[in-house]
Amino acid sequence: MVRLRRSLGGAGAGVEVFAKLEFLNPMGSVKDRVARYLVDRALASGVLKPGGLVIEASSGNTAMGLAMMATTRGLRCRAVVRRQTSREKLDCLRALGVELVLVDGDLHPEHPESYNRKARSLVAAEPEAFFPDQHNNRDNNECHYETTAPEIWRQMEGRIDAFVGGIGTGGTVSGVGRFLKEKDPTIQVVAVDVEGSVFSRHFAALSGGPDASAPAGRYLLEGLGDEEIIDCPEFELFDRMLQVSDAEAFLAARELARYEAMLVGGSSGAALWGVRQMLRELRPGARVVTLFPDSGTRYLSTIYNDDWLREQGLPVSRGERGLQPAKIRS
Repeated sequence: MVRLRRSLGGAGAGVEVFAKLEFLNPMGSVKDRVARYLVDRALASGVLKPGGLVIEASSGNTAMGLAMMATTRGLRCRAVVRRQTSREKLDCLRALGVELVLVDGDLHPEHPESYNRKARSLVAAEPEAFFPDQHNNRDNNECHYETTAPEIWRQMEGRIDAFVGGIGTGGTVSGVGRFLKEKDPTIQVVAVDVEGSVFSRHFAALSGGPDASAPAGRYLLEGLGDEEIIDCPEFELFDRMLQVSDAEAFLAARELARYEAMLVGGSSGAALWGVRQMLRELRPGARVVTLFPDSGTRYLSTIYNDDWLREQGLPVSRGERGLQPAKIRS
């Protein structure tokens, strides 16, 4: 857990912001926790047999965690991954011995070759395989409720006013959020979605508030959002849901590298962006916690590559395309 000091912008004077650095886990992401939790539970219950096959749909990080578990527990791992996933992630998965099944990330979610549907078809063809189903298996949430959240509570000495976390599978922000609200119901839990995902529209419908979300569609940010509603997000826990653009998430990640010396992925940039949105609303002395899920070394060819950003029509710095300066502190 570290305090952020130079990347917060001009708002929120007197607010303390802390980030839990989950990219320091063995395989470089928060998903190492989930992989260990789900695999060990499956082995203990007999659902997963020794020497068995694990099949999962993953943006890359969960697959790496599962590959770690496969190696240490004598298993095989097969992952359905979108072709648009960064080259670094794909190379790492191959190096770890994962059997990759690449799919087109732009396919409609009902298409049989789409991300989630393809994983389910592979599982159907392998009856003995274990399918962690990180998007719908609430053990994902329990992993963070039992491990990540208590760590945060201890590290912050029980003094937290808000938790801001990205929402991908929903396991982290839900598990941590539930634990924190049980400890102190006044803690705000804020989920950060990505423009193009379906979560924000669903949250607006459930909460009865106005729907200001972007329409569902293509986005480039890896690890956040989804193309369909899944079971893990505990929407009732969230006080707010914010929706970040690819451009803002990537720029915030690059600013963390430049001003905090933290080379992080785009989902961490999204979390920082979410924190910045909250700062003006919090009193001096408030304490905010966020979580940085993975390392920027997995995105050197994408969000840290100026040419790639320009090919996607995205800015490489503030001032391009009219983005507002972040007013970074020096």
